[in-house]
Amino acid sequence: MVNRINFINPFGNANYDAIILKTLGHYAASDTNLDVTHLENCPSDIDFFYSKHMIEQSLFEAVLASEEQGYDAVIVGCLYDPGVRVARELVDIPVIGPLEASFQMAANFGHSTMVLTDHRKAVPYIYDQARLNGQGDTVCGVDAIDWFVKDMINDRASVAADVVRLSGEASRRFGSETVIMGCTIIAAIYQEYLMEGGTPSEVPIINPNLMALKMAEGLADLKRKGGYFLARQGFYMKPTGHFKDEFDNARRTWNASKPRFAR
Repeated sequence: MVNRINFINPFGNANYDAIILKTLGHYAASDTNLDVTHLENCPSDIDFFYSKHMIEQSLFEAVLASEEQGYDAVIVGCLYDPGVRVARELVDIPVIGPLEASFQMAANFGHSTMVLTDHRKAVPYIYDQARLNGQGDTVCGVDAIDWFVKDMINDRASVAADVVRLSGEASRRFGSETVIMGCTIIAAIYQEYLMEGGTPSEVPIINPNLMALKMAEGLADLKRKGGYFLARQGFYMKPTGHFKDEFDNARRTWNASKPRFAR
């Protein structure tokens, strides 16, 4: 059986789809059908939190549609892990966040890790996510290479050079053995640089796109074989009965009255 996995770029444009498919498709298992999609009718970039919250509403609809279309798992392709926990309330297929997957997989690569994210605004957010994911004591620190996503895609060589230089500097400063590359697009640019013969960083780089893909493949396999169940009695409880009616009404209202830019 083929696993169908939808890697959703949570951006309202297609600027990042090709590089994700180019750098991630190579690692997909032979029985994985990997699609890379993006959102429609939402802000183009997720660098600021107000845009992030607007993007999440479009993301929820895309996750629901993915399950309806027969996908076996969904990856939300941003290290903010936007909407991941809420999306798990909505669907029964695995919904994977690259940051959460990287935290959970990091111990396989080294005793300690840190996150090298894109811009300064994201640094405290990633610290908060480390605590939320139970990694507050095992993540040595968070730093940034000071790029915004809409700029980095147009200057990939400079981004790759900064990754190589700053990952080594940051790992020494924080005392970490490995570095989680803290943006899915930075990770893709660095992977493209390696594929084109670039010299790797002196410190092992954990690629969150790859961690998310392998977790999605594994959980999709488990679900097909009856080994994956979401606990529905607590945090991920689905609305049922009159709560389901209320949810359906709210969803219809949103889709009928959402702002013009989101239509």
